[in-house]
Amino acid sequence: MEPSELTGKIRSLEVNISGVIKGKPETVKTAIAALLSRSHMLIEDVPGVGKTTLAHALARSTALSFKRIQFTSDLLPSDILGVSVLDQSTGDFIFKPGPIFANVVLADEINRATPKTQSALLEAMNEAKATIDGTAYDIPKPFMVIATQNPFEYKGTFPLPENQLDRFAIRISIGYPDRESEREILSTSSPVSSWDGINPVISKEEVVMLQKFSERVRIDDSILDYILAIITETRNPRMFELGVSPRGAIALKSAAQALALIDGRTYCIPEDVKKMAVPVLAHRVIVRSERHLGRGGEEEAIREVLESVKVPI
Repeated sequence: MEPSELTGKIRSLEVNISGVIKGKPETVKTAIAALLSRSHMLIEDVPGVGKTTLAHALARSTALSFKRIQFTSDLLPSDILGVSVLDQSTGDFIFKPGPIFANVVLADEINRATPKTQSALLEAMNEAKATIDGTAYDIPKPFMVIATQNPFEYKGTFPLPENQLDRFAIRISIGYPDRESEREILSTSSPVSSWDGINPVISKEEVVMLQKFSERVRIDDSILDYILAIITETRNPRMFELGVSPRGAIALKSAAQALALIDGRTYCIPEDVKKMAVPVLAHRVIVRSERHLGRGGEEEAIREVLESVKVPI
């Protein structure tokens, strides 16, 4: 694939998704960056702002297989992973795969399931395989989980602990649309799902190729040192009770490379790191309670870190 064709494919992907996610270009870019960096993404937002639509649009635009799992308190690990069933005619057990065996999996309201069920999903995310009755089954690639949760609802929920949140490379909030975008939504909305008219603009094979290109985006030592300085600052005990792990540092590097590719570059600049720092790092830290930053305090703390760390020239 030629560089010009590469840029064109990514631009088509942006336009396609932006057709249903109105007025949120940075959100769309971040979602594409998650896909290109082989990352899983958590969307934490109120109902009705387009979490499911974003997942559908990403899958349909890329010709990737898609499954949605509605998480509830009675959902079992086998409902996600699949089960072995007895074939009456042969007497053999046959594996019946669950919805995790798709390229893009929407884990809707993940915090409504029990910790045991959450763990089954997160183990599959980490290993890209599912183990049923002692046999491991590979999940098709590319593989991306998009999980959602409502940050304002606590009754009947099981919040993800820090070690499980760390499995998501990126966390975003879509937020409410601006007035102009919401007017456009109102004027074009129909009872039919908005993603039904989306056609693929890129093949599964091209997604895999773009993921490989993303890994090859050049990142100079000065940018690596910049990432390390940011990560080190998140471990400052005066500000944080819990800092970013090495996994988080790797995720920030990969996300910055993906963003550079989306912007048509074969090299990273500090701005790529700065733009991806909040979605990649904020959910991985715990801010000291005496700082009284309140809801969204983790994001504010990461922005303070970015202000305090010298940007390479």
